[in-house]
Amino acid sequence: MISSWRRLRAGRRAAKDQGRGENGDLELTIPTHFRCPISLDLMKDPVTLSTGITYDRESIETWIEAGNQTCPISNQALKSLEPIPNHSIRKMIQAWCVDNQSYGIERIPTPRIPVSSVVVSEILSKITMASKRGEQEVCLQLVAKIKALWKESERNKRCIMANNTGSLLSAAFETFAKASFNRNEAVLDEILSVLALLFPLDGEAISCLGSAASLHCMVQFLKGGDLSGRRNAVLALKAILSSDESKVNALSEIEGSLEALVKLIKEPICPSSTNASLMAIYYMVNSLVPKETIIERFVEMGLVSLLLEMLVDAERGICEKALGVLDGICRSEKGREKPYNHALAIPVLVKKILRVSDLATEFSVSIIWELCKNEKREEAGGILVLEALQVGAFQKLLLLLQVGCAERTKEKATELLKLLNLHRDRLECIDSMDFKDLKRPF
Repeated sequence: MISSWRRLRAGRRAAKDQGRGENGDLELTIPTHFRCPISLDLMKDPVTLSTGITYDRESIETWIEAGNQTCPISNQALKSLEPIPNHSIRKMIQAWCVDNQSYGIERIPTPRIPVSSVVVSEILSKITMASKRGEQEVCLQLVAKIKALWKESERNKRCIMANNTGSLLSAAFETFAKASFNRNEAVLDEILSVLALLFPLDGEAISCLGSAASLHCMVQFLKGGDLSGRRNAVLALKAILSSDESKVNALSEIEGSLEALVKLIKEPICPSSTNASLMAIYYMVNSLVPKETIIERFVEMGLVSLLLEMLVDAERGICEKALGVLDGICRSEKGREKPYNHALAIPVLVKKILRVSDLATEFSVSIIWELCKNEKREEAGGILVLEALQVGAFQKLLLLLQVGCAERTKEKATELLKLLNLHRDRLECIDSMDFKDLKRPF
């Protein structure tokens, strides 16, 4: 009896010693059937292919997304690209993790099953039917379900994007918009919040969002919606105008649309809404359709002063967009009236040359060129020309030509240099600090 007990204790001790490495640390061998055949790591979300072989979901989905349609182990063609969760193996792995907690193994959480294309298609089909029947409550719940699935995982996002979700939701938005904004405001707001996640949208979706009814609804959100509603609306408007220039006039004719866009700049919600509002205005002032009236309205709202004040300390993205809008405005005679009399105009524009980016430099030179070339106050030899000399425009333009720039910008810079050179002997004051830390390639 005693010898048997001793042998049993010795066997246990030997087994325990086998689990120790050379340094005396405990080592644990993961069972082979718990390892993913691709990554060789412990499977966290085991799934089985049509060939019967189990892999970790992340590994096999990466394999399939790379364009492979065969099983990595058997090399057999896959009958379905949708892997099936292997709950039996997953529960065995979880039980093994619990049994080996003393080795520092943590139990893997039960994974959420990602949405399939079939499920997404079914939800979208129900949304389409509900919108046609005017069932806003049903549609609201279904759209909220799409949003919840989107937030769960990257895999869900890819699946939702791949099932024409943007077009179908845009069509539903248009349907509810045609019925009544006041009655369907809640579901319209929810649809718009999901569409904001799906940008960029395809042509079919843009066509639905660009309809007269849809545009009116988005302007309503811009004017009186909550912060998220205003943000989502301006993001949608930016997408519409960037894809379809013909919508510029349609949007400008909606009461309060231009004022709402300017308000987003004057009272910013977040950087993305400010950027989107600037881009929407940029498309409007630079479109090929008749835009003189649009520019006049923006000028009357004080947009020029707002942009110049914003440019003083704006970050790069907003700075480029603000300069782009100002460039479009200054191509109009009415648009140039405000910069002529604004104390910040020339100093700020000259300051931005070679300071922000190549795009900002191009816009700045273009604006200064428009202002100086078209200035009619010749009795003083051109007030803006003298002011540009005072703040060091001549030296900056010379440096710009040496550094290099786009051909059209080079032409404008050369013309400006000729114009400035006529008055250099009268007045010139250079802020030497303006060139500090400027990187030069020569």
